[in-house]
Amino acid sequence: MRVHVIGLGGAGGRIIDRLAADSDGDRFLQGLNAFDTDAAALDALRSIDESRRYRFGDAAGGGGLDGDLHAARRLGDAHASELGRAIDDQQPSLAEAFVLVVGLGGGAGAGVAPALAEELTRLYDVPIYAVGLLPTPAESEPDEPGKADSPRTAGDDSEDRPPKRPLAEKNAARTLNALSDRCAAIVPFDNDDWLRPGETLVDARDRLNGVVAERIAALFGAGEADDAASTPQQVLDASDVARAVGDDGEIAAIGHATQAVEPPESGSRFGLGLFGSSEPAEVDTSAAVSAIETTIRKAARGKNTVEVPDGRADRTLLVVGGPPAWLNREAIADGRRWLADETGSGAILTGDAPVPGGDEVFALVVRSGIDESTRIREIRESIA
Repeated sequence: MRVHVIGLGGAGGRIIDRLAADSDGDRFLQGLNAFDTDAAALDALRSIDESRRYRFGDAAGGGGLDGDLHAARRLGDAHASELGRAIDDQQPSLAEAFVLVVGLGGGAGAGVAPALAEELTRLYDVPIYAVGLLPTPAESEPDEPGKADSPRTAGDDSEDRPPKRPLAEKNAARTLNALSDRCAAIVPFDNDDWLRPGETLVDARDRLNGVVAERIAALFGAGEADDAASTPQQVLDASDVARAVGDDGEIAAIGHATQAVEPPESGSRFGLGLFGSSEPAEVDTSAAVSAIETTIRKAARGKNTVEVPDGRADRTLLVVGGPPAWLNREAIADGRRWLADETGSGAILTGDAPVPGGDEVFALVVRSGIDESTRIREIRESIA
């Protein structure tokens, strides 16, 4: 499906910069933009053309907003129409959906995201999806620096007050609530869950940006074909994605897994490739079944963009891709049945994504209508 992807704020801009660098011929990208109040952050992007970077909010003086969500909301409300016009040269009316990528705990991006989602909904009759990065517990300072950890004095009633939460968590909670009211679905990415032992967010930034970009491309690029040889038998289109992820601001999770495979060999009937006649490429059936089964299970049970409690979901989307000769129909059908039991989903949609000349089989599992993860509950409780 054709999507217009917009990165908001520093985190959103870095991810779509990575998406631009990694995308294979921009098959699924109708448009790509980075919006920020921070001129330096926009200048640091390397793969997005300068014409696709746009600084808004002169009131910010060209810098960031240091996590000030209230100021960012005011700027977002004031500049949403301006940002809507800033994408006009990329024919946004041809997009089948808009994808907003944003760090939920930040200032500029988190502040403008709800207003821009509302503006795009007013202008275009297509779904608005949000990919939101959850802040780590250590990502920001408390509301009142220096006071949160001060010792209690006699008569201090602080024991009766809830502990202070990082500002980033409060920003994220408020932004999640606002986007839930304005977007068809939200795909959170739990930064903290993806950090390796001893790794900081700064250390992991490039790796995590690559993971998020890969998941965006895997979902929205799955139904796009370059030629007849890569046309799916079960075509995944915009309506399938909409049915799978929902349209009421629900939380969705993306799982993705790959397995390297040997390219199938094809040989001429006459051994010399004469007359252009060659035997169809063949793959050992048991090898194809094993590869598909393994990738589906890894995509479902491996690390998803956000934790899926008990693996359960109201709706599930399965896409299996790779060299056409490896896409065993019976194995995909078996995987679909296994996934139905695994998720308890009442509705499972399936698509395939042939990749002629590819060297890996992949599986994409998208679950929507899931219970909230522990991290999302913690974030929401920060403003309870």
